Amino acid sequence: MQREINRRWSTINLIDILKETDLRVGFTKQFHTVANRKILNNDHLQKRLLLGIYGIGSNTGLKRVSAANDDTDYSDLRYVKRRHLNEPNVKAATVEVINNILEIRDPKIWGEATTGCACDSTQVSSWDQNLMSEWHPRYKDRGIMIYWHVDKNSTVIHSQIKTCLSSEVGAMITGVLKHDTKMNMDKTYVDTHGQSTAGFVFSYGLKFDLLPRLKGLHRQKLYYPTAKQKNSYPNLAPLLESAIDWDYIEENYDEYVKHVAALKVGTVEPDVLIKKFSHDNYNHPVYKALMEIGKAVKTIFLCRYLSSKELRIEINESLNVVERLNGIMGFIFYGKLGEISTNKTEDQSLSVACLHLLQVCMVYINTLIIQEVLSDPAWANKLTPEDKRALSPLIHAHINPYGLFPLDLYQRLIIEMNNHKDTNYEASRTHARETESEAVG
Repeated sequence: MQREINRRWSTINLIDILKETDLRVGFTKQFHTVANRKILNNDHLQKRLLLGIYGIGSNTGLKRVSAANDDTDYSDLRYVKRRHLNEPNVKAATVEVINNILEIRDPKIWGEATTGCACDSTQVSSWDQNLMSEWHPRYKDRGIMIYWHVDKNSTVIHSQIKTCLSSEVGAMITGVLKHDTKMNMDKTYVDTHGQSTAGFVFSYGLKFDLLPRLKGLHRQKLYYPTAKQKNSYPNLAPLLESAIDWDYIEENYDEYVKHVAALKVGTVEPDVLIKKFSHDNYNHPVYKALMEIGKAVKTIFLCRYLSSKELRIEINESLNVVERLNGIMGFIFYGKLGEISTNKTEDQSLSVACLHLLQVCMVYINTLIIQEVLSDPAWANKLTPEDKRALSPLIHAHINPYGLFPLDLYQRLIIEMNNHKDTNYEASRTHARETESEAVG
């Protein structure tokens, strides 16, 4: 499949993928100005928006992107960034592209629409002076984290930045509540760091299924319904911890519902709520009730996880997709060695939002390309169902992200302003003029 795509579309510039997606979807209509009126016409604005998104999303910068375009300079792109390029506008454009991806997918190739997202984070280097930068004990480096929600067909549904030591459970819940796409997200696949007892509590209240891949599975404990049933499971005695206190749940269930409603309507941020119900508040009655609910929900999940091979395969396959995504983001976000070189939180969020937009544009075009290849009668029976399971729109061997800059062999750098003129340079210019005259003649 990759060889066939390389044969038909040998080299596609990443900026052309961004442009083609906009021509088909029209996502630049989402970039409303923050000023009182708009001066630029739509064609000029569209080009400058695309250049600005590409410069920020690839981390190459506005100055380097403007250098290859004679009709747009650095000040023009800075003006458009101040007036149009902000995180809400970019996220609205991203949602527009994601919804179109969900509509154009052929179910015969990609399967029926999925309702689950794999969640994971990746570290991005940043300046030490950045107030969000922290030392990550796992990556052994300073930086910030980008948290992704990715569906099974490699589309990033939601993205956000977080500090290295902030709760991944809170970031996971935030993506479920704020993705704003047409996808009905009712499953989240996470690794060990993305789950906790509090995570199971609020996933139950928010009506989505938390499905973690646990690293220390042998250390997990099961909880039995009542103290009277402790001796009813002799074969599970080494795994049993204690009985669930249903009285605590009944007494504080109204408070639990209030906290879930606060999350749903946005009164409180998930990070703040998860931090509130930490081990420091273990004597709080509401915290105790939440932990009892979490024990019950987590025990049910562990029983499902241990008894269902299909569920374990589903979780593992989904998390492999998000691991693959991390490598692709490095392919797109290549400028300045992949380091976020700003201390402003707004600019950091904008960089991640533009990176997210570039990724979904790449998935959009690759989805169309793969469906075009498979519509060829010669490919009708080449792929088995197992082959189609391995199809991914994250392929990038046919994509050039580095941009094309004009090259003029007859234009020299004027360095020695006061010295004698370069005879070779003068000869080359004379030859160029003679060639142009002969061509005109």
